Amino acid sequence: MDVQTYIDGILAKNRRMLAKTITLVESTLPEHQALASSIVEKLLPRTGKAIRLGITGVPGAGKSLFIESLGLYLLQQGLSMAVLAVDPSSRKSGGSILADKTRMEKLCREEQVFIRPSPSGGALGGVAAKTRETLLICEAFGFDVVIVETVGVGQSETTVASMVDFFLVLMLAGAGDELQGLKKGILELADAVAINKADGDNLEKAREARHVYDQALALLTPASRHWRPPVLTCSALTSAGIPEIWNTVLACREKLSAAGEFQIKRQKQALDWMWAMVHEGLKSRFDQNEGVKKNLPKILDFVERGLKNPSSAALELLFFLDNKTTI
Repeated sequence: MDVQTYIDGILAKNRRMLAKTITLVESTLPEHQALASSIVEKLLPRTGKAIRLGITGVPGAGKSLFIESLGLYLLQQGLSMAVLAVDPSSRKSGGSILADKTRMEKLCREEQVFIRPSPSGGALGGVAAKTRETLLICEAFGFDVVIVETVGVGQSETTVASMVDFFLVLMLAGAGDELQGLKKGILELADAVAINKADGDNLEKAREARHVYDQALALLTPASRHWRPPVLTCSALTSAGIPEIWNTVLACREKLSAAGEFQIKRQKQALDWMWAMVHEGLKSRFDQNEGVKKNLPKILDFVERGLKNPSSAALELLFFLDNKTTI
């Protein structure tokens, strides 16, 4: 199929074509990458209207159940949504292994919802390399909200924070140290922290945790002069606190828009995307370079045996990007 066929399918809200386009974007074949790039370029004027929400959290925080609860609430508000659930990749096959659709049974049956499990491919922070393009395609398709769920296993979450409007960090109470597994860097990225599973016997512990996290956030300088990240409590099981969290997302968007920060943030995200692709392209060229492939085993052996300085070894390998001379 040519570029226009894909574009026509997206604009006609053809879900099968949406899935095919995303598969094309995720492909590593050069011819597919070129076609996907042209598609995204032509769809750009149709993007930018959706609310982009990133969600991460410690293992066991209940991200999938939370997203399902939030999604069902958004459907009640008349909104459509896409969920880009990034799974850790299988070491052998490179495929997704968590099967998010099976963890969001109610949500995946809804016509106004599109859930796309996607292998992270080992990308930093658990974010698939092509998530930004997929997000834009979903926006062009017409979804009102696009959610990016990250792995959340302690890796850097900077990547997802650089592509969404609102970054929500889910935490748990009653797990011993309330700051367990939480890095300062993640708190600095958060636009809000939500203590999940605030129900039943855990309700009081959730309130105590809220106080602890609120104190922790007070020690940090907010990323925006117009928004101080709040700490909320919720229960994905009972849906308690879900409306408040969504209203917080909307309030942040409204305040940043009024201050002129929202547009600046989107512009910075576009530049971050460009540089991320530059770095990815350089790495790809390095990996595929014939000089690098031919000399890498020998250089690795020299470094391992202490016969070559790692810094000079790196420079020699980079030298092959412009030269095909061998050692």
